[in-house]
Amino acid sequence: MGEQLAAHDGAPAVPLLDPASARLVSLDALRGFDMWWIIGGDQLLRSFVKASNRPAWQWIPDQLTHVPWEGFHFIDLIFPLFLFMIGVAIPFSLAKRLARGDSARRIHAHLFLRVAILIVLGMMVNGSLLTYDPQQFELSYSVLQMLALGYLVASLLFIHLRLRWQVLATVVMLVGYWALLAFVPGPGHEIGRFREGCNAGDWVTEFLVGRWRDHQVGWIIGILGHASTAMLGVFAGQMLRAPWGNARKVAALLALGCTCLALGYVWSGWFIQHLAARGIGNRFVDWPIWFPIIKNRWTSSFALYAGGWSYLLLALFYLVIDVWKVRRWAFPFIVIGANSIFAYMCWQLGSGVFRSAAGVFLRGLEQYVGPAWYEPIAWAGATAALWLLLWYLHRNKTLIRV
Repeated sequence: MGEQLAAHDGAPAVPLLDPASARLVSLDALRGFDMWWIIGGDQLLRSFVKASNRPAWQWIPDQLTHVPWEGFHFIDLIFPLFLFMIGVAIPFSLAKRLARGDSARRIHAHLFLRVAILIVLGMMVNGSLLTYDPQQFELSYSVLQMLALGYLVASLLFIHLRLRWQVLATVVMLVGYWALLAFVPGPGHEIGRFREGCNAGDWVTEFLVGRWRDHQVGWIIGILGHASTAMLGVFAGQMLRAPWGNARKVAALLALGCTCLALGYVWSGWFIQHLAARGIGNRFVDWPIWFPIIKNRWTSSFALYAGGWSYLLLALFYLVIDVWKVRRWAFPFIVIGANSIFAYMCWQLGSGVFRSAAGVFLRGLEQYVGPAWYEPIAWAGATAALWLLLWYLHRNKTLIRV
């Protein structure tokens, strides 16, 4: 796709357009939109709906609550969308490094350093950085650590494989992960049924690092699912860097989005269940080929389904912001997206501080609006306090990168 950059000191060739024109404003905006839900957006909307007490809006809190096991709500898209965007950025960032002559060894060193930093930050968020107990060993698990490992696998695949082999590797990860969870026998396992603690992913995690917070999370084998989500983003990034017209890029993103949605929906078994409810295809319901959409295990159908929505959102943001150049509305999200990891760490470690800071200026309103309406006002103030810090960094062109 596009011209190939000549290898430097053994570094692989990577499709390259002009690095100066490679930055996507839409990617920063979409990243900021995604992060906004993490840094107070969900609390703000949830408290607003509660205060309004309108029956027509009561479906919104459900969509802002993670599904306990099988299923998919809006909030379940936030994590995979961020990992997808990390994948989108990989072709851009690695092409820049190769363009300035970095060797493969130097690029690998940078990748592993970045992964190590993200893992440490994840341990800070979990409060487990300095709490190692050799008598009760467990390896903490966090969003940042899953982002780091998915990023690492996707980066290595992008660096060392051509596009067709990247696609094949992603298919192998998706299908291989399903096969491991569906067919590997063990305690409590039944072919075609997926329950907590009854699959190879959970057994491997418990064997190697023990239980995490009183329940098993099969995140070690689950890296195959996380890496697949990142690779879906890598494919989008390569398309956006290709020497294609904007219409073709948008059409390709839409096509991939619809394809991934359809594949995830069908593979989950929802399609056949809906048919069975109408008396059609009952004999196919118990076939072991179905792989439910389960975020807590990042199943392959979940990766595809969330990836489909991610493609569609990227197509929309790219069309409006980078093609039509309609950008003013997106400025608040661009400010957040420019320092998204910093925003995440600030909120995870200090959301109470921002809430308290907002309360200094807003507490007096409670006597006029009442406790119910003060809640969304307070959350809006807390988010605004963090946003002003991010705006200051953006205004001074300060990017805090990992």
